Amino acid sequence: MEPREGAGNEGAPPQVYRDDEAASVHSHDSAISDGILIRGSEASDEEYYSIQEPYHAHKYIPPRMQRAWKATATWVKGPQPPRPWKIRPFFPRVQAAPVHFLNNYFPKRKHKVVLLIFFYSCWLLSFGLVLHRSAFAADIPGYGSPVRVRCNDRFWNDANGCGLNGDLCRPFENSTMSFRCPANCKRVEVVNPHAVGDQEVNYKPLVIGGPTDAEETLENTFYRGDSFICASAIHAGFVNDGSGGCGVLSLVGEKVNFPSVNRKHISSIGFDSYFPKSFTFIPGTASKCRDLRWPLLAVSLTFTILLSLFTASPAVFFPSIFLGIFFHVALASDPPNLTDYYAIVSIALGRFLPASFCMFAVYKYCVKPQHQGLRAQIEKTVLWLGGVWIGALNNYTFDKIPIQRLTPHDIKQQPGAIPALIIVALSLFSIAIGQAWALRVEGRLPRYLAVYGIIVGSILALVAIPKMNVRIHHYILGLCLAPGTAMQNRPSLLFQGILIGLFINGIARWGFDSILQTPDELRGDAQLGSLLPSIVAPIIYNNLGTSLMPNITFEWELPFPKHYDGLSILVNDVERYHGYEDAGKKSFTWVKHMKDVPEYFRFAFMEGNGRGDYTKAGVWGRDGGWTEMEPGPS
Repeated sequence: MEPREGAGNEGAPPQVYRDDEAASVHSHDSAISDGILIRGSEASDEEYYSIQEPYHAHKYIPPRMQRAWKATATWVKGPQPPRPWKIRPFFPRVQAAPVHFLNNYFPKRKHKVVLLIFFYSCWLLSFGLVLHRSAFAADIPGYGSPVRVRCNDRFWNDANGCGLNGDLCRPFENSTMSFRCPANCKRVEVVNPHAVGDQEVNYKPLVIGGPTDAEETLENTFYRGDSFICASAIHAGFVNDGSGGCGVLSLVGEKVNFPSVNRKHISSIGFDSYFPKSFTFIPGTASKCRDLRWPLLAVSLTFTILLSLFTASPAVFFPSIFLGIFFHVALASDPPNLTDYYAIVSIALGRFLPASFCMFAVYKYCVKPQHQGLRAQIEKTVLWLGGVWIGALNNYTFDKIPIQRLTPHDIKQQPGAIPALIIVALSLFSIAIGQAWALRVEGRLPRYLAVYGIIVGSILALVAIPKMNVRIHHYILGLCLAPGTAMQNRPSLLFQGILIGLFINGIARWGFDSILQTPDELRGDAQLGSLLPSIVAPIIYNNLGTSLMPNITFEWELPFPKHYDGLSILVNDVERYHGYEDAGKKSFTWVKHMKDVPEYFRFAFMEGNGRGDYTKAGVWGRDGGWTEMEPGPS
């Protein structure tokens, strides 16, 4: 691969390139040889005035800086005339063989059109049949059609989301549910600190409990009600992470002592007290329904590879690849997080049309200039198409990088985020340098520096907007960086494919999310940074030697701080009290629910129906003693 020389007649003198040297300057005589000087009195009857010498700012710039600037500008412009890049295929006869085969056996245009329609029909039929089997499962005998469950679905809401005593999340027991889990749920983690008793869990699957016997039988495997259903099913060995599965779970009410068990590459969280809602999986109900995303990937890969090898026209190749991979991501490999599959289809169609307009611009200004005249069919397939699949399967490729969001808070708290960010930044910088040099050789660097200067300036202007946060999504990266790959060399083939794949994944999975987001949108279920209640040391009555259960009383001062009018108290992560200032109540007494187990108390101010951050947990221990809350929210 090297820049291609300019076309010329055979025997013509070679072109002279100016590269990194100043061009020659015409002599003064030649510059004015075509002009005739006349006197001012002969040119006009107007009164003659002396011409004022124009102001030149360069008079005040040191000559050394002027020479450096001119040398830099000359270098940036690149060689004159420019030298466009052109890929010279390895083993050209081998790489051109698919196209030659097609031309030999289908020489006419109408033959090729009929063959392409037949190819599309086979692709659609194969994908549709496998997708239907993957998306819709048969009934489980005795339990009906399974409910589609998302990877992060639970039976319990955080904090006081289930209401007083958890009444909004009933029933607690004597209920069954047939469910269906998608594949790849083991990777879904909590991305903000999540309180479990006096523990804070982050960046791991929310699975609380597991087998309670040494044999790890399914009959003695229980999970706390706020665990991820699908991750718990994987942990129990009930479904497979690679293909998902169906089955039936049973709500079994209150359980105590949920163990921490490491199984199926998931380390569950232990909890040494009780919780009112728990569930288990019914043996013998696991169904053979599968998430067939890997067979669907085999179908899509086969047809896209064949299309890439046998198609030389960018106008046929790119739209077909974009359409096929877009719907593969939207319906199979990384669909939106919804339980209704018909809603997933509707959302995919809604996002496809605006995405197509974006890709038309990318095709016209990036893909077409790169692919025009490209005859390296195998290299195009490996580099460009392979790059598209790498980007489109982001949930299996780049999603492994330990960076959830580019916010200072997330980078600081996520293990491995800072080294990963440094490596990514250095890699992007080195790639940008290489692409800039390639653009310079083609003589296009000044124009692209102007374009990216505008982009960077726009982003900096957005950063300056108060009370808003800039978030660079997948599709924004693809759209902004793709123009820098609009040349025909091997690195650009790979980089352009990855960027287009990231765009496809970003839109098919998440949609056109805004580049500007409010702090509340970015925070999600993270801590609010609100004021925390100050609770004095509780009064404990252990009632030793009596038949009465121990009790503990908490007291607080009225009035509450400004903007707050109530108080919420969690016991073992379940709201057991909420009261308001206008009721005048200054204390709360809790009778121990179960002997010989600890209980965990957390407190938060309320503002109407909303609540602030909860404190870290204070512990009423097995021995009746009280452990004060540590400072900070939970």
